[in-house]
Amino acid sequence: MLKNVSYHISVKTGDIPGASSDSKVFIKLYGEKADTSKQPLLVSDNDLGNYFERGRVDEFTLDMMDIGKINRILIGHDNVGLRSGWFLASVQITVPVQGKQYMFPCNRWLDKDEADGRVEVEVYPSEIVPIEKLINYEVSVVTGDVRAAGTNAKVFMQIYGETGKTELLTLENRSNNFERGATDTFKIEAADVGKIYKIRIGHDGKGIGDGWFLESVTLKRLAVKEKEPEKKKKKKKSDEEKEEEAKAEEVMDVYMFVAHRWLARDEVDKELVVELVPDGESALEENTYEVHVITGNVWGAGTDANVFLNIYGVGRGDTGERQLKRSSCLDKFEKGQEDVFTIKAIDLGELKKLRIRHDNSGGSPSWFLERVEIVDLKESITYYFPCQRWLAVEEDDGQIVRELVPVDEAFVKKDSEKDGQSLATLGLEQKAKSTTYIVKVKTGDKKNAGTDANVFIILYGSKDDTGIVSLKASKTNKNKFERGKVDEFTVESVDIGDLKKIKIGHDSKGSSTGWFLEWVEIDAPSLGRCLKFPCGRWLDKSEDDGAIERIIFPAELQTTEYIPFVPYEITVYTSDIFGAGTDADVFIVLYGSDGICTQQKSLCLNKREQRMYFERNSVNQFIVELEDVGDIIEKIRIGHKGGGLNSGWHLDRVAIRRLLPNGKGSETVTFPCERWLAKSEDDGEIIRELVPSDIFTEKLMKDGTLKQIEEEVEDPLEVHTYKISVFTGDIYGAGTDANVFLNIYGDLGDTGERKLSKSETNFNKFERAQEDTFTMQAVDLGIIYKIKIRHDNTMFSPDWFLEKVEILDEDTEESFVFLCERWLSKKKEDKKIERTFYEQSYDGERNSLDNSSISLSSQDSSGSLKDMKKSSLVKMAEEGSLIPYHITVTTGTEFDSSTDSRVYIIIMGSQKVQTERLWLDLPEGKDEFADGSVEKFSVWGLDVGEIKKVEVGHDGATPESCWLMEELTIVVPTKGVMYNFVCKCWLARDKGDGLTSRILNILDADCINIGLKILYEVTVVTGDIESGGTDANIYMTVFGSNGKTEELQLEKNGDRFERGQEDRFIMEIADIAPLRKMRIRTDGKGTRPHWFMERIVLKNLTNQEVATFTYGEWLSKQKNATGSLVCEMPAMINDEQMMEDTTYTIHVKTSDVGGAGTDANVFLILFGENGDSGTLALKESNKSNKFERNQMDEFTFPDMLSLGELCKVRIWHDNKGIAPGWHLEYIDVMDSTTDKTFRFQCDRWLAKGEDDGQLLRELACANSNIMELKERTAYEIVTVTSDREDAETKENIWIILEGKLGRSKEFLMENSSKKRRFERGATDTFQFSSKNIGDVAAICVGHCPKDGKKSSAKADVYWHVQEIIITEMELCNKYFFRCNTKIPLRYKRRDYKVFECAKVIESFASKARSLVPVRYETIVVTGFEKGAGTDANVFITIFGLNGDSGKRALKQKFRNLFERGKTSRFYLETLDMGELKKVRIEHDNSGLAPGWLVERVEITNSATGVTTIFPCGKWLDENRGDGLIWRELFPRY
Repeated sequence: MLKNVSYHISVKTGDIPGASSDSKVFIKLYGEKADTSKQPLLVSDNDLGNYFERGRVDEFTLDMMDIGKINRILIGHDNVGLRSGWFLASVQITVPVQGKQYMFPCNRWLDKDEADGRVEVEVYPSEIVPIEKLINYEVSVVTGDVRAAGTNAKVFMQIYGETGKTELLTLENRSNNFERGATDTFKIEAADVGKIYKIRIGHDGKGIGDGWFLESVTLKRLAVKEKEPEKKKKKKKSDEEKEEEAKAEEVMDVYMFVAHRWLARDEVDKELVVELVPDGESALEENTYEVHVITGNVWGAGTDANVFLNIYGVGRGDTGERQLKRSSCLDKFEKGQEDVFTIKAIDLGELKKLRIRHDNSGGSPSWFLERVEIVDLKESITYYFPCQRWLAVEEDDGQIVRELVPVDEAFVKKDSEKDGQSLATLGLEQKAKSTTYIVKVKTGDKKNAGTDANVFIILYGSKDDTGIVSLKASKTNKNKFERGKVDEFTVESVDIGDLKKIKIGHDSKGSSTGWFLEWVEIDAPSLGRCLKFPCGRWLDKSEDDGAIERIIFPAELQTTEYIPFVPYEITVYTSDIFGAGTDADVFIVLYGSDGICTQQKSLCLNKREQRMYFERNSVNQFIVELEDVGDIIEKIRIGHKGGGLNSGWHLDRVAIRRLLPNGKGSETVTFPCERWLAKSEDDGEIIRELVPSDIFTEKLMKDGTLKQIEEEVEDPLEVHTYKISVFTGDIYGAGTDANVFLNIYGDLGDTGERKLSKSETNFNKFERAQEDTFTMQAVDLGIIYKIKIRHDNTMFSPDWFLEKVEILDEDTEESFVFLCERWLSKKKEDKKIERTFYEQSYDGERNSLDNSSISLSSQDSSGSLKDMKKSSLVKMAEEGSLIPYHITVTTGTEFDSSTDSRVYIIIMGSQKVQTERLWLDLPEGKDEFADGSVEKFSVWGLDVGEIKKVEVGHDGATPESCWLMEELTIVVPTKGVMYNFVCKCWLARDKGDGLTSRILNILDADCINIGLKILYEVTVVTGDIESGGTDANIYMTVFGSNGKTEELQLEKNGDRFERGQEDRFIMEIADIAPLRKMRIRTDGKGTRPHWFMERIVLKNLTNQEVATFTYGEWLSKQKNATGSLVCEMPAMINDEQMMEDTTYTIHVKTSDVGGAGTDANVFLILFGENGDSGTLALKESNKSNKFERNQMDEFTFPDMLSLGELCKVRIWHDNKGIAPGWHLEYIDVMDSTTDKTFRFQCDRWLAKGEDDGQLLRELACANSNIMELKERTAYEIVTVTSDREDAETKENIWIILEGKLGRSKEFLMENSSKKRRFERGATDTFQFSSKNIGDVAAICVGHCPKDGKKSSAKADVYWHVQEIIITEMELCNKYFFRCNTKIPLRYKRRDYKVFECAKVIESFASKARSLVPVRYETIVVTGFEKGAGTDANVFITIFGLNGDSGKRALKQKFRNLFERGKTSRFYLETLDMGELKKVRIEHDNSGLAPGWLVERVEITNSATGVTTIFPCGKWLDENRGDGLIWRELFPRY
């Protein structure tokens, strides 16, 4: 019987119409060791009457031989009966003896008429969760053969062993047990407690004839005896031998307990519970404990409830919960009375704690317990357990259970000498030994979810449990456990270890008892841990599995940890003055050194306590758990919230007591006040800051006496007076009538938020262009560095334009200035009414309001990082260990797709390298991943190298938390790749396969190359000039000698780009170094469009190169002399300007053709080796009428940056005016610095009705006479040997280049004794002439001996090469090969390594050569869904290796374009852009239905015939998905 294993099977029927079945269900388990036969599920444990009903869970237990790990199950039914079809949701099998729980999701019909018609199905486990491991016990109970010996009461038992105790076990099975003379045998699964030293058995005394004569109890269990392993046998044992060995090892442990006594109220000692020790061997004896319960001397202290007590020993278990019934007094537990009880139990050894509770029954159950004394009669020792607290629902913290710890006699004696003084000083010691748990219980938001039943909870820790705790006094709601509400309770216990699980349930009493429990959250501040226990199920006899109590385990992902709190005992002395008392809500904040402070804590828990405490001449004591502020309390802030009739309060002093470490005593710090906190007295303040005067220390000496020391505090902080001047701006509507609040922060702490109420200069505060002065007293703040100011948005016109705040410290005469120049308004700017400002000269870390110190601008996302200090992030980015990942998550649109769980992602590389769990936390204001939504995140994670797998999941653990993930995109900018997973999979407990996380293989993703980005730290300096800050949008373009970036927006992010500030953030910028220049543009919008931009610094985080761009001027239509919103700045690198200044003179010749002239506005852009000129408007000509037939117009552009050699011009006009068509002959551009003229020939129309109808032309430079490429050329080869030990070689290296046009011969790079090559860390250069092989694509590198002999080819010689760079000398194109590998020495030429080209730097000459006009055919395919077409204007920009096409409108005359399911075709002519890299397609959102579904874009180069396909498949619609009306598309090869 003991060898068998119990399989607990829960079968869940789906919650869909017609899911129930009346057929007989069977199950078959397939295990590793054996398979079971088909077992019918006939009799369930939770007996719901009718089995397999819709939405219910049936539980069955099968007792069978051990089949090992379950691999799969077969479940089905016999298809008999009227409603035979069955929808099976899932099966869960729990095997406590294995310590495993298997989940088998099914979610399908088993019905002849549904789906595939099968009525049985094989299911594999989706996950196997480890659970607490139990073992089997066999319990035989013999009832005595005495008259009336039997009982019908409920019998329970608990087993104690050396490693712990089992939970309370109920002995019941289906037959009629415990009859006279009978032996009943039970099989029980319980924890393995090691060697058993006692059991407790008893009954609850219910039913008729409950008296029971217990003869004996026998316990059996299997124990495994370790055999000595035999070392001699070398050969593996066969399986049979192994099994025999296993049999030999299992020994039956038998324990016999003889009771031979009555358990009855009317027999012998009237006890219903007895503790027994095993026969024969035990040294333990029964002991009697005399319990003295002393009720307090407080009004209403007594109770009529039933009181229960449990006593705990240090290593010997506990007495179990015993009711205190027979007292020495007739009426128990009355005020000031001492009741004496005796408890018999097996000797507990030294006592460590006791738990006492009452059941809240009777007329006045509230009870004030003074203390409990327990006399161990065997050892005659007395233990003192002070309590001095209420056990009452409406008093104190609402608990009706207390755990008490014994205290040293010295502490109790100390008080009896003085008499009069109470024991009140011990609360702190008790608190320090006990753990306070804040229990939050969330009732689900479902119909009838609330309950009126009595709810209880048990917390199980690794060492012990709390016993039954009734949840009676909710701190948050008067009516507990109502639908959708969270109730908060306090539970205290002493040392139960780490929380492992909880049991929560109710007694099903009352009218509406069914309860839907969402979750339980248990926070233990003194341990610094908050655990979440998800449930998401009914506790209702008529729902789910009919259970009204559940065991719940914590969800690992939802656990949060923080720095543990410590207890403080705060004693408040109210003065003995008329009217000194208050009923207001008093709060306190403690400050340690360096400005560390606790949260603000109210001392009273409720209004009733506020009325009781803080009376005239009273002393009130509070024990609170707060953050640990360190060894010294520098100051405290105490105040009240006013309100009520007589809220004025005269505070004499505050004393704060803390325990010294290691329990050696305590120290008390006194803070004198002796002032009013009243609006009508003194200075009208109701908040005071106090500094300590003296410290009183009590130490417990080794001889058990208390040593007391008093000392004064040396140089405490002084109280300073601060004059605060608030300047309101001189702008229309600047003043406010709202209430303004200010908090000042210094390096020694802050003032807390104070209301600015009495202005000393103006009766009407905060009016336009006025200065208001306020005085504030606070403990010395040190150097003030920031303020936080806000208003409450009340009254008629709350909008406020704040110019600046000045703070003068009257004691030190230091003054601090905080510039603001911003609106605090719900309507203007960024609509914030709270702002943080830093002192002008402050240069430390700035964290903006949303404490996100960093925003990342990448091509489309800007995310912010929480809690990361800038400098550390920059450091990590520089080391290259942390890199940004941009993640886009699309949620599906099916029913129930959305989730409010937290979603995470883990990115995995090869060999177990992976990022930590990166949480994708939604931005403020969003609380769920909604159906069909697209959410974007930027996270920083470890650089894992090549990504292999991605795990994505969420922390939802209840059956409710389903999420349908449609699509996942991961962009890795520093690698230049984007991975797109089309998943369409459920992450849910009861959908699909029941998993809430899955691992995606990178091979299943589309991998798209999006171009490498380099991380730069960007520093933007705004000028310190009046109203120099802006809230306009700012855009930046950076030019390098290897191309340019797109226009990137610099995110405002709350408080960047303000007057006199330096803002630093990290951006991703294309790999175009060396940098040449930067263009900054603002859009001139917003409430403060003008910006004074001092300079911008870019620092490359990979090679630390710094480039500075200085401007020092306004970007503004009004304040700038030219009215310009754009500026260009050359890069300064190492004090060298990277570009020359020049004047461009442009001559434009209009052709001598009929109608050639135009009156339209003409624009052009010059392109050269240093980037482009930006758009130049051809306005100011030397001729009065521009662009007339056969006329030459001259335009001058001074103060330009020289672009070096020019290669092309883009010229266009806006088609305005009469006859705007224009025939352009040529353009000459003259650069005054280099004195060169560049000719751009055109000879074509720019007209709607002529030629190909284009208004834009790109012209190549005519004077770069195209070099004919010669047959022969030279290649320069540079090798870099790694800087590591044994990298070098003395032998030769050979190399072969493979190019687009062919393969070179072998080049031998020789090593001679005169000129050593390939030494550690060396860079060597070689040059070879060869035929031209075109672009180099790959190289073959080998390592051969110098003398060519076979013999000298040693096997273990290597050359470790870092990098090889090859330059083709004709066009000077450079090819980089990143090798970083070792090449073995080989005699044969067959053995070599091949490297592919990692990066090409194309020279300007080479680029200019390829600029020939090309016609591109562009095809745009619109999707086929409803509403896919658009009437908006569509624009396209094509990007290639050699530049981009500019933004082109896709238009055709009299055609309705972009209709659903249709293909639209366009022709664009530009100069050859080389290999196409990406396409940007966008629309202007005009017209009736602008939303547009783009299927794909295809672009064909008509010169080469190459077609590039850019798939899209996404909406460009403000109301769908991510709401964007532009997309960047990348080619699919």
